[in-house]
Formats: sequence, structure tokens, C-alpha cells
Amino acid sequence: MIPLGLTALGMVNVLGDTLSTISRNVIYPHDSKLSQVTLKTTGEKVLAGRVLTPLHDLPEELLEYSCRNHALAYSAFLQIKNDVSRVIEKYGAERVGIVLGSSTSGLDASETAVFSWLDTGELPSDYNFLTQHQMGSVSEFIARLSMSKGPFFTVSTACSSSAKAFASASNLINLNICDAVIVGGVDTLCHLTLNGFRTLELISNGVSNPFSLNRNGLNIGEGAALFVLERSPGIINLCGVGESCDAYHVSAPDPTGKGAISAMENALESASLKPDEIGYLNLHGTGTPLNDMMEAKAVDALFNDVPCSSVKPLTGHCLGAAGAMEAGVCWLTLNAERPNRLMPAHLWDGVSDPDLPQLQLVREGGTLDRKSTYVMSNSFAFGGSNCSVVLGRDG
Repeated sequence: MIPLGLTALGMVNVLGDTLSTISRNVIYPHDSKLSQVTLKTTGEKVLAGRVLTPLHDLPEELLEYSCRNHALAYSAFLQIKNDVSRVIEKYGAERVGIVLGSSTSGLDASETAVFSWLDTGELPSDYNFLTQHQMGSVSEFIARLSMSKGPFFTVSTACSSSAKAFASASNLINLNICDAVIVGGVDTLCHLTLNGFRTLELISNGVSNPFSLNRNGLNIGEGAALFVLERSPGIINLCGVGESCDAYHVSAPDPTGKGAISAMENALESASLKPDEIGYLNLHGTGTPLNDMMEAKAVDALFNDVPCSSVKPLTGHCLGAAGAMEAGVCWLTLNAERPNRLMPAHLWDGVSDPDLPQLQLVREGGTLDRKSTYVMSNSFAFGGSNCSVVLGRDG
């Protein structure tokens, strides 16, 4: 594919609500920002990546969209607001689209409404399923907020949602439907996912520990990451997207890694790159026994000692927002000036699992090779829905 400019980024997650704060906490992970939440089913306390920084109230004319999910999206949008205005002025509102990924959307608002109904027999007067919970509502909200007039829709494929949004967004540009797209993802902590993953025995007893012999599960997180994607190449570009669907199992990955390998190979082909041209790989790296086993096999089969890390012990697994969030981490790595392009450190206990291929996990202070200008990010979802994204820097 022809490289497309990723000219602006806005992010909010448990690590902070500015790019500089998030970048610092990813590169120098001195302490966990995860906090305890209480499960509705058992009363058990588990660690999760809940955003603790105050979120902005929505504009008065868009109060019908008020929910935590859209407040997270709004926080990310405000960081790119000027760039959105610029591309609308440059290309015209009809040529600017919206493609977002989400898996829970405003489900937390519906949960609150249901609990209220159980207690009082009535839904809250300010609850609106269509504008707060319905999967397309967040894209509609950003479309109204930005005053763009192009196509807008939401991709929902569980944990690969916002990675696959990059494929859809690039298609809108390549098919000459749009000249710019606001692309990314947003997801919010809610009881359904917290209790659901606990039922699957996939929640960690502490901070997740990807690729360790002692790994025992993941932490759920929340947040938003929004990019401005443009037809014209920029300093940092979307260079390739690879998708696959192995449909191996509804919740377990194919242990051979076949689907993951296919997604990574398709991303490399899309970017016209060879594996040894990737300087850093952001791992899906959930910290669950089966996922890490599968991904380690897939990475080992395709790459030769590529530096890699998982940021999920830091951010939590942001589910539908994870793909965009971790592409954002890659963007921050490429955005730094040489020689200080520090890669995200891999936070774990350092105890290798002898049953896993040994990956080159990034230590704190590890820098991107001076010759490397391309990075890849992996997102693998329930149902075998896989996606890998390649970003590159011009110089």
C-alpha cells in the first residue's frame, strides 16, 4: 500500500492523558498505575487499568451522548482538535471520515441503567441506548463533534477492533471516498467484561506477567486513542495492515500460531517489507498461558530476534481500544528524535518459560536501531480475528 500520513495522535489511558506523560510512563515503568476494582459477582478485588484523571464534560449540544466511553473519546479528540479542523479545511468536510474500533462501547451506561431499574423499577431519565451504548454511537459522536461529513462507522471484532479500523480507514482513502479519516479506538471498563474474563479464569492475580513462566492472566484496561490519517504521507506513516481469521475457537487461540503468522506476513507484504526490516514489534502479549505460547511461536517462526515488548502490564488490556492504543505507543517511539528513540520496556519478572521460544524482550532504556524506521503492532482477538499494523518514519 502507499504510505498514508499519521499526522496527529491523541491518547488517554491509565498512564495519563497527555502524550508526554504516557510516553514517559511506557519507557520508564517504575511502578504500576493499575488500581483495584471490585467484581459484581463475587466481591473479589482485581487490578485494572482504570483511568483516574478527570474527564471533560461533553459539550452542551451533545449531552445526549454522555457516558464514560464518549468522555474518554472526547479527551483524546481534544488533543487532535486543531489537526481535525486543518484537514476539514484542507479537504472539505465531506472528504473526512471516521472509523473507530470498540468492543464494549457504552455498556457501562447500560449496566448502570439496569442496576437502577432493578432497584427502582425505572431506567434513569438521562439513559439513551442509541446515543450511549449502541456500537455506532461513538463514531456518530465524533462525527458530530468534529463536524466532518464523510462516512462514519465502528468496527467491533473484540480485541482486534481498533487495529482493523486502520484497514477500513486506509480503504476509504485508497478507494477515493475520503482524503482523511479520524481513526482509532475507545473502550471502557465494565462489569460484563471484568466478570466474564474472570469466569474464563483469564484475570491475573496481580499485575500481568507476559511470557513469564509465572504468568497467570491479564488485567483489563480502558482508554482511547485517536489518529488523523491523511492521504499525503507525513513524518510517521501507516505503511501496512495485515488481517487474518483462523476461526480456530471462540475464545482460545490456534496453538500453532498459524493465524497470527498470516496476519504478520500480510502486514509485511502490504508494506513491501521483509521481516528483518522491522526494528520493533509490539506484542499482543496478554499474559495468559495460551496466548503467549501461541504468539511466541508465531514471532519466533517469522522474525530473527526482533526487539519486542508488551505494554499490557502498564495499560491493562484495553480490548477494543488495544490495537489503536498500542499503535499509539509505536507512534510515540517513532516520533522521538534520534538517537533517543527509546522502545517501550517489557515489564515482567524475568523468569523465562522453557516451553516458549525465547524472544528478545526489550529492557528499560533499549533504543531503536539507528537503521530501523519501521515498527509493527499485533492484535489478536477471540474467534481468531487477527490484525497486524506496520508504522514507519520518513527519516
